[in-house]
Parts: sequence; structure tokens; C-alpha cells
Amino acid sequence: MTPRIAALDSGTYYHHRTLYEPRYRGFFDGIIYTRDLGTIPLDDYDTLIVSCRTDPSVLIGHRDKFAAFLDSGRTLVVMGSTGPGEWLSDVEWHFTPTNFWWWKEGGSLGLHVTAPDHPLFDHITLADATWHHHGHLIIPDGAVSLIDVGDLGSILYDDTVSSKGRKIVTTLDPMYHHGSHFMPATTRFLDGFLPYLKGLAPAK
Repeated sequence: MTPRIAALDSGTYYHHRTLYEPRYRGFFDGIIYTRDLGTIPLDDYDTLIVSCRTDPSVLIGHRDKFAAFLDSGRTLVVMGSTGPGEWLSDVEWHFTPTNFWWWKEGGSLGLHVTAPDHPLFDHITLADATWHHHGHLIIPDGAVSLIDVGDLGSILYDDTVSSKGRKIVTTLDPMYHHGSHFMPATTRFLDGFLPYLKGLAPAK
């Protein structure tokens, strides 16, 4: 069975382009406006994507709903700039100054793959996840970091141990940049990441 995926829509132009335009629309079985989250049941979905740059103040009141979704064995995907430490347990986020111009200055972001055998890397490369990041994460004990930044921590990890479900957490914001028509790596990231999510085993 193919998992049923829902994504949150904050009503922004970049969410609209990512979620509704033909390139990715077929990956989403449901699109939930964030202001309606309290009234929309999630039972029909195996995976919920908290889309990039969703205002955390809208999410905080739904802590119990996210926890129950995970407790039912489902997958929660937490994208960048959503303030997950404010509304999700076991997520430790730290601010990192953002270097927007490393590619013009001839520098490096210091990213490196830490779990090359993870199935995600059948779909994306490190280059597809390299544009910039807005912070780093300290992963829970037993979770698997997929990409680290230097020796600071993770910018993308897979956690199947801190709840009955799965959390995929990142500081990357591909929806924002794809939806803003700049940074081609972000489109390549979504081109691989969304098929990867569709390949995950659905909740039992």
C-alpha cells in the first residue's frame, strides 16, 4: 500500500506553488489549511508534512494532536523554520547564522552525509540538500542523523525511537525556495524527497 500524505498549507504563495501546482500535486492526498487544523481529522493519513515556514504560533495549540498522530504509529515530517521545539517534544533546535552567499564567496556550508546507506539517498544527493540552513538540531538518543553541519549537529534526521511513530525533522526550507522560483537545489530536493515519502510503509 502507498501511504496517504497530507500537508499543511499556510495560505502563502510558496505553499500554493508547491502544494497545488502540477509538479507535486499528485503526492498529496490531502492539503489542510493550518487555521483549520483543529477541526480536520488526521485518521485518513499515514504521513503529515508540516510545511516550511509555517508560523509556530498556529501549531502550538495542536501539540496534543501531533503527539496523538505519532502515538498512532504515523509519520510526521517537520520542515524548516517551523519552530518545532515549541510544539513538539524531543526536538532540540539551535539557531545558526545563515550564510546566504557561501556559493559566491567560494566557501562551504560544511554539510556532510552521516548515514549514506539510508534509503533517502536513493532519491537525493548531498548537493540536492545544499543551499543554506537556519539552524541545527541535537538528535534524540537512538535517532539517525542523515546530514550534519560540521560538528554542530544535524540539519536532517530520522527518528523512529522517541515515539511510536516516526519523525523526520529538518532545518531545510525547500518549499519556500521552490515556491519563490529560486535555488534550483530546492526543487531537486523535493523531486526526490516526496517520492521517498511515498515509498515509506504506511501506518498499520
